Amino acid sequence: MIRAALPSLDRIREKVEAGERLDAAESEFLWHDSVDLHELGELANIVRERKNGNLGFYNINTHLNPTNVCVYRCIFCAFRADLRESRGYAMGDDQILARGREAVDSGSTEMHIVGGLHHQKDYDWYLGIIRLLHDHYPTLHLKAWTPVEINWFCHLTKRSVRDILCELKDAGLGSLPGGGAEIFHPEVRDKICEHKADTQEWFTIHRTAHELGLRSNATMLYGHIENAFHRTDHLLRLRQLQDETGGFQTFIPLAFHPANTRLSHLPKPTAAFSLRTMAVARLVLDNFDHIKAYWIMLGIGTAQAALAYGADDLDGTVRHELIYHDAGATTPEILSVEEIQRLIREAGREPVERDTLYHRVERDGVRWRAVPAPAG
Repeated sequence: MIRAALPSLDRIREKVEAGERLDAAESEFLWHDSVDLHELGELANIVRERKNGNLGFYNINTHLNPTNVCVYRCIFCAFRADLRESRGYAMGDDQILARGREAVDSGSTEMHIVGGLHHQKDYDWYLGIIRLLHDHYPTLHLKAWTPVEINWFCHLTKRSVRDILCELKDAGLGSLPGGGAEIFHPEVRDKICEHKADTQEWFTIHRTAHELGLRSNATMLYGHIENAFHRTDHLLRLRQLQDETGGFQTFIPLAFHPANTRLSHLPKPTAAFSLRTMAVARLVLDNFDHIKAYWIMLGIGTAQAALAYGADDLDGTVRHELIYHDAGATTPEILSVEEIQRLIREAGREPVERDTLYHRVERDGVRWRAVPAPAG
């Protein structure tokens, strides 16, 4: 009987340089501490520069979390509140419109909209948020509602995923964020978020969105109770769907913040582990064009370093982000365009402002237009 050769970094380097796909065993091997982090970063940088050259992308965006009241009690979440809890809130139309006006006035091209599943709000309230913002601020790209929320809307209305997404798209939905993925493997998912949309539902919703022409992102929450096998399984599932649809734009590894959660006894992921995660993702997800270093969760220094470990995007100005700051993120609540550009230049990259769909943004004062993305 012939046994398959054990993975080695030399063989992986050969495959990366030749543009060949890594298999499951090789992908899992990269998580081992025996694999030198800086060598791993060098390999990830080969793929990063092959896809995006020396460019470092960012956008001007605003977050909107319309409510923190949620029917679910995921043990990793510090954002949610009970219906009668003093910190619970639900925004009214005037508050939502004011946030939209602030976004447009600040030059934002995108509003990122996610929140809790409020016990007393029906689907029309969530649909109305999209319609209200799109009607008043049609130039603002609305990236809204994770599969967790879409699945909840289907539960409330007894309608299909396709019907819900079509209606949201008609109302002004531009794309889907990547949240709610957490970790796909049931050994982990059943422990950290047992009641919300499961892995099959998450993939069904993204697949349907892609079929309808809606692009989406994908995430992975790492650094809690999962291990290398679970992370590898997560990435390979995403790679498979991307092979089928090509609808994912960006992968965003999300560092777990334990403060104020029921997993507060766990340590935060180290900067070195975050850089390893970024590099492994870049090497495994060979069919994703972009890997994002979300500075809100990574910290500014680690996010900047990630531009040499596979990442090509720092996200954006990120006004009014609440979810990760409630979980203990100590990063600023907003970065200026000048600060983001400086971080990218200090990392030796060329800053490029993009819109949600990765078109280059050209500005003339307060006016802007999207043009085809520059070649890497």
